[in-house]
Amino acid sequence: MGLSSSFKIIVTLAIVFVVFTRTSFADDDDDLSSGFYSKSCPKVFSTVKSAVHSAISNQRRIGASLLRLHFHDCFVNGCDGSILLDDTSSFRGEKTARPNNNSVRGFGVVDKIKAQVEKVCPGVVSCADILAIAARDSVAIVSKQYIYTHQNAAHILCRLVKKYN
Repeated sequence: MGLSSSFKIIVTLAIVFVVFTRTSFADDDDDLSSGFYSKSCPKVFSTVKSAVHSAISNQRRIGASLLRLHFHDCFVNGCDGSILLDDTSSFRGEKTARPNNNSVRGFGVVDKIKAQVEKVCPGVVSCADILAIAARDSVAIVSKQYIYTHQNAAHILCRLVKKYN
């Protein structure tokens, strides 16, 4: 049973992203840690995961969009959240820059996640971190849903094959 092309694209983007971020941060010793928010905002991960899960439940393809949004943020000057910046009278943000304009999506979802995180721990979690956590969670959620769905389909197909052979 072959994998769908959208799942292959998501997996490929996830692998490229992991390789890209691991090589980008390989020499940094700037206190990067998965437990960074354990004291200052212990609910950040559950808050983001819940919001991402809700967004994916409403529109499944937003999972891939969040990963792509994070990739575009990291592509130019590192993973700094600058893709989320809006234009001002004196500044053109990355959001509307030519490579991103009408290309990346999911800004509204990230805005909702940021608002929820701000309610839990105001002024603590950076937009760059929210974007990274949302991308990670979206890949995990979509992958689990895909695997679960196709395992069930494969199981049913195997039962049918056994029954009629």
